[in-house]
Amino acid sequence: MLTVGLTGGIGAGKSEVSRLLVERGAVLIDADRIAREVVAPGTPGLTAVVAAFGEEILTGDGSLDRPRLGAIVFTDAEKLALLNSIVHPLVGARSRELEEAAAEEAVVVHDVPLLTENGLASRYDLVIVVDASPGTQLDRLVGRRGMSEQDARARMAAQATREQRREIADIVIDNDVPLDELERRVEDVWAELVRRAADRRPAQE
Repeated sequence: MLTVGLTGGIGAGKSEVSRLLVERGAVLIDADRIAREVVAPGTPGLTAVVAAFGEEILTGDGSLDRPRLGAIVFTDAEKLALLNSIVHPLVGARSRELEEAAAEEAVVVHDVPLLTENGLASRYDLVIVVDASPGTQLDRLVGRRGMSEQDARARMAAQATREQRREIADIVIDNDVPLDELERRVEDVWAELVRRAADRRPAQE
């Protein structure tokens, strides 16, 4: 098994890269998806988040109002750290369960938005960073996701810097490019991942 940490700043195109890797055979463990699961209604995770932030972060049906919670934590470093201290251990435990269930020969890609911020690089055999310029990130967040420019900039500022992400990267995928070029770059990266996974097998047998 080859474990890969995949990260990138918001709006850099990490989700598109993860989709392309899955198309080529990767086993994806999506930290964002798991983060939603561990705070679903009725979970201990949601109970803990409500205890920390109050019932005003719930919608009428009792589920987590993610936009409202995001508006609270992304402009307050202490509140963001508090939220992370609740959610991240739960996400980590579930991610390990899913990795252990994967086949021995698999390329397992952990899609982790805050990999850099949380010092998780050493957990993986290698780290891929999807990189885009701040201008490209902003354009995507405002133009494609419908964020206000103020909200987009706040979310970008709450994450690691571009330089910090690139420092931990074993592979950088530059994504200031059209989709067809991104696909070519991902194809090359996938070939490298398959090669590295094959190189690991004799030591594991």
